[in-house]
Amino acid sequence: MYLLEFAGDDDAFAVREAESRASAVDPIAAGMATARGIERPETLAYTRRVCRLIGTCEPDLDAAAAVVTAAGIDRTGTVAVRARNVRGLSDIDTQSAERRLGSILVTRGFDVDLDDPDHTLLALFADDLAALGWVECETVRDFTAREPTKKPFFQPGSMAPVDARALANIAGAGPNASILDPMCGTGGILVEAGLAGATVVGVDAQAKMVRGTRVNLREYLDDGSVVRGDATQLPFVTDSFDGVVFDAPYGRQSKIEGDSLERLVSDALREARRVAPRAVLVGDQPWAEPAEAAGWRVTERFDRRVHASLVRYVHVLE
Repeated sequence: MYLLEFAGDDDAFAVREAESRASAVDPIAAGMATARGIERPETLAYTRRVCRLIGTCEPDLDAAAAVVTAAGIDRTGTVAVRARNVRGLSDIDTQSAERRLGSILVTRGFDVDLDDPDHTLLALFADDLAALGWVECETVRDFTAREPTKKPFFQPGSMAPVDARALANIAGAGPNASILDPMCGTGGILVEAGLAGATVVGVDAQAKMVRGTRVNLREYLDDGSVVRGDATQLPFVTDSFDGVVFDAPYGRQSKIEGDSLERLVSDALREARRVAPRAVLVGDQPWAEPAEAAGWRVTERFDRRVHASLVRYVHVLE
């Protein structure tokens, strides 16, 4: 059994992304979940750490110490203890927790090394639960290096890389997977899907976006292709891809409005359904009805506030 420590504060979204890498993902408290059968967790965006679960208990130091004392220890070498007050929900003194849990491990034969330990024990304290585990993986958190304004090609309104990675993962990005973005814009989703291991293909109606996306893909990926085309008439045979993910035009920011925008998204959804068995659609409005009319089943929807005037509606389609 694994313990997941989430990043951000949208646990439902983090759970859904983690399900792209693991089975039986179950939230157990704010900012944490358990999971089984996890693979390639290092590419997750909204999971910070993956641990081998030792146990859970009441969120106080005596209970946590009892869990560590009772745990079987199947490893040797040096150790560090990291205690976290999840989202400030606990009144735990994390330094005291690290010292006490560390002293228990010393009595079990470990030497302390805070700089480069062989093993790290993570203790997470929330308001109603504490969970402890041995850190197996820390996800690669280099998203700030790929912020939209730092890319070679940039346009206002581009999506943050951490969100683009999560969407790509939910769509199925990973080794041996092929991912299409039929409205690729500056290529942010393609970059993150490619870094997660997928083969990526982008389509955009604007020549400027096609050229710019090619520049961005060359900067970050060894592979990937972009073509100029129409999302409503894709130049690919049926069932060409494992997943589709795209950020539909926003009515307030696009020259496309009203019925024209609805027709565009509806037709693009039909084409996406033709070329892949799953999709993730993002928009600044709900698109459930057009998705269902195009033959999709909306399995989940997440309403994610970006700022006061923008909510991104994330539709998971199968």
